[in-house]
Order: sequence, then structure tokens, then C-alpha cells
Amino acid sequence: MAGEFDLIRRYFNYPTSHTELGVGDDGALCVPRPGMQLVVSTDMLVAGTHFLPEADPGLLGWKAAAVNVSDMAAMGAEPRWITLAISLPAVDESWVAAFARGFRDCCEAYGVDWIGGDTTRGPLNLAPTVFGEVPAGRAIRRDGARHGDDVWISGWPGMAALGLAQVLGELQLVGAWGESCLERLHRPMPRVALGCALRGTASAMLDVSDGLLGDLAHILERSAVGAVLDEPALPLECLLAACRRTERATAALLSGGDDYELLFTAPRERRGQVEAIGRHCELPLHRIGRILDKPGLWLQRGDGVCEALPGRGYEHFRN
Repeated sequence: MAGEFDLIRRYFNYPTSHTELGVGDDGALCVPRPGMQLVVSTDMLVAGTHFLPEADPGLLGWKAAAVNVSDMAAMGAEPRWITLAISLPAVDESWVAAFARGFRDCCEAYGVDWIGGDTTRGPLNLAPTVFGEVPAGRAIRRDGARHGDDVWISGWPGMAALGLAQVLGELQLVGAWGESCLERLHRPMPRVALGCALRGTASAMLDVSDGLLGDLAHILERSAVGAVLDEPALPLECLLAACRRTERATAALLSGGDDYELLFTAPRERRGQVEAIGRHCELPLHRIGRILDKPGLWLQRGDGVCEALPGRGYEHFRN
């Protein structure tokens, strides 16, 4: 059986492209480019909370890296380096090899150097830390939304939630859109190109990990504003095609997480710029509401009636 250092040497030691010193010493040596600010984020994945213990290790490796890379996209930053601390209940070399391949595949897809980490024995737990760069003063934060801004969402949020419902046996999805829901659950695609393109256009932004309503509430709280969502503008088409149930599709869109789409606000006068960015990134961008100057979150139905919405997503110590 391989020991800790054998595991690191065999599965966690890869060449780097823009790092002075990677795996093999007490620390890595990284040099940010001139004029850049360093952006740092950690997203932990715990067996039984964020993924099923029997999850495919290759897909899990991709996802562990992707959810962290997505945090860079959410700030308009370019991901550059990543570390991984991992605890394993036992050494299964075939599992470790598949996991490491998936993690590395995601890093290579987004130009990220894997520069180190730690391994230990314990419950299955994955704790990457990602480091990125953004031009000084250009990061897109959560606190910039202003009265009159449009609210936008990228892609098709809710797909991962439907995929999880099928995995748990709660729902049977249909057709190609159903297959896409499973793909989005297991292999999320961080919107790095979109996040970087929105610098100077978006006023506030984050990635949707705990549900659209709950994550929008973070922007509203940090920006001290409210919002109203336009029900007819909500992107439900693919969700309805996958599950054929309006209530379930709407719940997945508004409350489902794990999509890692970008939710952002932008001034009304920049609609043309946002639409052009969407075309350039070959990604649908949906204008789903607007920012208000009073606190609260509402849904405006097609008949003009407004109803209050809960502004709370998934919380680990409450749900």
C-alpha cells in the first residue's frame, strides 16, 4: 500500500506552466503579474454533504476543482494556481488515480497550475484553495448593485438540481435535456471567460452555488438594495423539457444550487454591452429582473401581481 509521500509523488505532482516552484518543498513560489491583485478562495467538499460517497472519482475530481475555479469567475478574475488538501479514510489507488486525473483535467482546461496541498487519513474531505489574478481595482464584488440596475443570469440554472433529484430517485428526467442536467451536476463548467468579460460592465456578481434566490439575497444585503424578478423572463424552457413539471422546474431554478452560473447586475444603459458579451462568449444571458431602492425580494407575475419571495438559500448549519 502506498504511503502519503508515495501518493503525492504518483498522483499529485504535475508540471506547472507559470509557477517558479510547485510541489516538493514546504511551499510553492508564485509571482503575480505586474498590476494584478491576488484573489484567494476556498470551497470545501465533504462526503455526504456535497457529494455521495459512491460518486465517480473522476467526475468528483473535476467538480472539486471546478467549484473553486468558479469563485474566480464570480469576481472577474483569472484562475492561476490551486492547492488541494484531502483526507482519505483509506488508500484505494485506483480511486485516487481517477480523482487526480479529473482534478488535473479541470486545471488544464482552465490554465490553472496545481502547486501543492496535503494528504491525511480521515473522513473523505476535499479542500482546494484557488488563487487568481484580476487587474487592480477591477474585481467585481457583491456590493456594487444600484437602484435601476438589471439583474442577469447566465446559462440554464436549475439543471444541476434536477440532475440531483434523478440521482436521488425523486424524479425521472427525459430526453437530451435530462442528460444535460446530469452532466451539469457532475461536471460544472465555470464561466471564467464571461466573468472576465464583464469587468467594467457588471456592477455586482457572484456564482450560483446555493440557489438563485439565496445567492441573489447576498448581493442585495451587501449592496443595501432590493430586487424584483420578472416571472415571464425566467429561463424555464430547458428545465420544463427535462422534467415536464412546472412547479418542479420553477423550484429548481429559484432554489436549486450547484449550477455555478453567474448571477450579476448591470446598469440599464449597458444592456447592449451585456448582450454583446453573451454573444461573444456563446452563452445565453437572461435579464430576469431589476434592482430596487428598498429592501426585499419580490416576484412579479405575468398579470402584474407581485409576491414576496424568501431570500434564503442553502445554509449548512440551518438546513
